Amino acid sequence: MNSSPVTPARPFDVTAVFPQLAPLARTATRLHPHPGSPSAHDSSIGGPLLWPADEPWPHCDGPHVVDGINPALSPADVRLERRLRAAQRTRSLTEEEQEAWLRIRPPRTYPVRVAVAPYEGSIAMLPVAQLYARDVPDLRPPEGADLLQVLWCPFDHPIMPGTALFWRSAATVTDILTTPPEPPAMQFVDYLPEPCLIRPEQVVEYPDHLELSEEIQERLRDWSVWQAADTGVDSAHASYPQGFYDDELAGAPGWKVGGWPRWGATDPTPRSCPACDADMDALLTIATFEGEAGSTWIPHREPADEPAVGFSHPAVQIGSGYDQQLYVCPTAPEHPHIELMH
Repeated sequence: MNSSPVTPARPFDVTAVFPQLAPLARTATRLHPHPGSPSAHDSSIGGPLLWPADEPWPHCDGPHVVDGINPALSPADVRLERRLRAAQRTRSLTEEEQEAWLRIRPPRTYPVRVAVAPYEGSIAMLPVAQLYARDVPDLRPPEGADLLQVLWCPFDHPIMPGTALFWRSAATVTDILTTPPEPPAMQFVDYLPEPCLIRPEQVVEYPDHLELSEEIQERLRDWSVWQAADTGVDSAHASYPQGFYDDELAGAPGWKVGGWPRWGATDPTPRSCPACDADMDALLTIATFEGEAGSTWIPHREPADEPAVGFSHPAVQIGSGYDQQLYVCPTAPEHPHIELMH
């Protein structure tokens, strides 16, 4: 795999100032999705899956709801709309392209009538991620497996897409399904990931301050501790230094495997296996953004991959700009996984 993106070094060694954090360090693999044309034999986001031809493709039986604000477009129309938007940035659309645009996005009459209605029928799920253990150091597959495949239903269940996980041995797949079914409609265009290759990079992370003991939180809030350590942190953070810790020293943003979650929309919540009550392991973070402008987490990138900040290259948006976290049971991979939004 191309390892050119490199996350800049953290502003300082946080464990030198807060040694209590050292035992809490975890590694995570940042995926750094970037535009490409992955094959079924590549680790990818939104790319084709190494799916056995004789194995049924996953479908979701609902419920699925559409409304008058968000037209339920097909994946083919979403791809066409994206191509038309890209073309508009450099030239005027042809008459044929304009007709296609009006078909996909017909003029609205105002006020918009919002009519919520069920979408009938089974929905074929869409590929979200395919990750080979050879490429992702923090992917810990169950015994006998070396490949993770993640799919989702492109409708909210209830506030984000419902996901399905499949572990398999790549060597056992000899006849590949080359034309998987696609859903006839999607609730949101942001639920169709753009095909991306990955550039995995392993980093060290620490917990969000809200997951720490009150003793450590108290030290993080104490600006004098930061000053005494000569960390170089700007005094603008004096009133809320734990915010600087969360943003720049704790968990990395963006698509990643393993590590610690970043919290924002919600406070930390227990991640217990619904089948056996074991503490679940972080598996995959599906991210809307790669990072904020000015963040020290933004990696060095190839010029062709710019811009480095903003929506991630897979063009996925969760909610109003959040992340979707997937957790798995460490003792029994067949137990149900859980999904959280933050």
